[in-house]
Amino acid sequence: MNLYFNIEYQTIFGEELVLNIICKKSEGETEIVSYRMNTTDGRHWTCRITQLPASCTDVIDYYYAVDSAGSEKRREWTVEPHRLYLSVAETPTYHIYDRWTSIPEDAYQYSSAFTDCIKRRTPHHLPSTTYQRGLRLVVRAPQLRSGQRLFVSGSDLALGAWTLSRAVEMTEVNFNEWAVDLDADRFSTHRIEFKFVALSDDGNANPLWETSMNRFVDLPELEKGEVAVYSLEQAFFELCNERMAGTLVPVFSLRSRQSFGVGDFGDLLRMIDFVAATRQRVLQLLPINDTTTTHTWTDSYPYSCISIFALHPQYVDLTQLPVLKDEEERKRLEQIREELNTLPQIDYERVNNTKTEYLRLLFLQEGKELMKSNDFKTFFQEEAHWLVPYAQYCHLRDQYGTADFARWPDHNTWDETERKPLSTPTTKAYREVAFHYFVQYLLYTQMRRAHEHARAKGIILKGDIPIGVNRHGCDVWTEPKYFHLDGQAGAPPDDFSVNGQNWGFPTYNWDEMLCDGCAWWVRRFQNMAKFFDAYRIDHVLGFFRIWEIPIESVDGLLGQFSPALGMSREEIEAYGLPFNEEAFTRPFIADWVLDRMFGENADQIKATYLVHSHDDIWQLRPEYDTQRKIEQAFEGRTQETDLWLRDGLFALVNDVLFVRDRRRPDRYHPRISVQHAFVYEALWDKDKAVFNRLYNDYYYRRNNQFWYYEAMKKLPKLVEATRMLVCAEDLGMVPDCVAWVMNELRILSLEVQSMPKDPSVRFGHLAAFPYRSVCTFSSHDMPTLRQWWDENWERTQEYYNTMLYKGGPAPHPLPGWLATDIVLRQLLSPSMLCVLSLQDWMAIDEDLRLPDADAERINIPANPHHYWRYRMHLTLEELMAHAPFCAAVSDLVQQSGR
Repeated sequence: MNLYFNIEYQTIFGEELVLNIICKKSEGETEIVSYRMNTTDGRHWTCRITQLPASCTDVIDYYYAVDSAGSEKRREWTVEPHRLYLSVAETPTYHIYDRWTSIPEDAYQYSSAFTDCIKRRTPHHLPSTTYQRGLRLVVRAPQLRSGQRLFVSGSDLALGAWTLSRAVEMTEVNFNEWAVDLDADRFSTHRIEFKFVALSDDGNANPLWETSMNRFVDLPELEKGEVAVYSLEQAFFELCNERMAGTLVPVFSLRSRQSFGVGDFGDLLRMIDFVAATRQRVLQLLPINDTTTTHTWTDSYPYSCISIFALHPQYVDLTQLPVLKDEEERKRLEQIREELNTLPQIDYERVNNTKTEYLRLLFLQEGKELMKSNDFKTFFQEEAHWLVPYAQYCHLRDQYGTADFARWPDHNTWDETERKPLSTPTTKAYREVAFHYFVQYLLYTQMRRAHEHARAKGIILKGDIPIGVNRHGCDVWTEPKYFHLDGQAGAPPDDFSVNGQNWGFPTYNWDEMLCDGCAWWVRRFQNMAKFFDAYRIDHVLGFFRIWEIPIESVDGLLGQFSPALGMSREEIEAYGLPFNEEAFTRPFIADWVLDRMFGENADQIKATYLVHSHDDIWQLRPEYDTQRKIEQAFEGRTQETDLWLRDGLFALVNDVLFVRDRRRPDRYHPRISVQHAFVYEALWDKDKAVFNRLYNDYYYRRNNQFWYYEAMKKLPKLVEATRMLVCAEDLGMVPDCVAWVMNELRILSLEVQSMPKDPSVRFGHLAAFPYRSVCTFSSHDMPTLRQWWDENWERTQEYYNTMLYKGGPAPHPLPGWLATDIVLRQLLSPSMLCVLSLQDWMAIDEDLRLPDADAERINIPANPHHYWRYRMHLTLEELMAHAPFCAAVSDLVQQSGR
């Protein structure tokens, strides 16, 4: 066999094209075999292959890349690589004429959300032929609707002579890629004129012809046994911009008659049914990974996972499992279940302790036989790379009574040499951790079932990938090289929190992660694809730069963007601001500041917490000079006065004009939101003006190009790691480069009308939302629609008059008819997805919704110790039986054209 690859691609001196063939090594594993191509002019590249890798038999997947000085400079879009079927008998010679594939504008059409959930067409092998001389046409046609097939029709009799009934049907050989093998000897001319046409499965009544001019291909001179393969420009059909509606709800918030005080994967099946029954196409969840570190309610925070792979044991649906044979235990646990399931909110500790007790009893009863099954063995083999360390981590966490592995007497990090005994069923080590294998097998089996059920119903399950991981979690314990433990990830001040957010997560060691092509992240995304067809990147800004907070800080005001281009003393002074390191980088504590902050308590503060420095300037005593030390000093003191003093001391620590760079001591960052601090107030007016100019340049201009390149080192690898539809949460302090990258990678943005990205308007204009976006009114971090309506009457009044075009005073509380109007307007936006929280959907029905709107809040970001325990107040069975509400949702979706 001879394969001649040809491609036209303009390179510059020092660059060369490389053909990369993707070879399957084993299930889920591939290797790349590369072939350097030849050129005479730097534009036309060729490569001849006479022997293929052993794993390539009847089909070859491949892509092109540009090499410079031995390293890959750029590559094609690889979500859908080129595919060559060797379908012609007698091992002929193939002449392949390819086109370079850049990421298409409609890349979303290639996502599993569209191919596997919406269109649901299955690619097929190209039928074998026995032509002596073959012509193959290959074209991508992502615009085809569900139920349409692609045909080729042309002027020659071999293509039906423009007669639709004699057009030649093509085969979808890859998602949205169609091909057909033609007998070259049947053509009457070497210049072939043709067009593509889409026909429905139900006949030729409404053919969809290409809107372009006719296509032409010049048939080369072919010898016997030769095939010419032409990859053509994408088919020219009208855009098919599908718009879909959906619901956001955490799994833990679901409630059914059968659940155990918390939503589970069985309830998820019922929720999928509700979404499908109301004409919606998307169900968005919060993270479902295990977060167990303390076995207390503080583990309820779903964005603090201990493993990027393990699922939370609370989500096991016990009704899908064998019943307990011990009748007394079964009745006792059923009584507890009924009690927990009637609570208005989740009792996290009792729910998880009781479900764990149930699972341990079931493990003793069923575990031995279940773990002998072929299904379990397959699961263990596929997931052992993370499952074995995770199980040992959980065992040691519980044995030593803490998740802080630095405090364990041994096993302070994962030891790979222990993998074998932990994987061998006859060993003591295996028996000690087997329960955790058992539970994760149940979870994976049930969640995969839910995913399959969603696809069968045409529903896109959308997951959530948190930006951080727990600093005491299994991921950090297993692969500590990927993390910086001397800092904390968070977010700068925003509408959610005036002091910023401190999530407590370790920051990533991106230098180390980039050394292996972000393999940790790729594995994480690929594991998500087992359960979801779309995902939300939580805090996508973290891939550009993360807000890194010193480990000794409690709030986020002393953070700095990392990485970022800090400013030198010379740069600061070049703006016209004389730089005083002591005055600008140490807390500014003057007599007048203390009087303003503490009033009559100022003397007490001086005597207890401060020492005199000079003139009217003070400094904090060493035992109180960080927020962590202050927090420890006030531990256990809960009087309102004590908390007021503690927060005042926190504010003193934050009162600096510049923050020293954590990795380059000679570089400085203007402290975020310092315009509200006393050190800024103490500046001369001319210095304030200079500082403001410096501040705006630093935060909004200085780092744009730098952060763009930082993101482009990471995100392309992750976006192309799976075929899931990529969405991102891009709210907050967003630099210009974020939009550049998201547009370049075709990532869907998040659009919230109450948080417009245009600083010149108070509310976003729904009609201006881009198609490639997700529209919502509230997220899990925000007040619900009903809460938002009542928390600021002046703002609501302006929204009522300017966005809803209604006169007179806005009614309070929000009536159902007006909530319906607001919801419909959201649905009418151009956004591809309009995903509303379950609470906002229920706001339209005054008889159905919860009377207390404040009880519907999921999270309050300003409170780092928030208890995540919201649960829907009625069962899913009751929700689906409420015909007026289901009909109203269906009608709204239908009215909006979604």
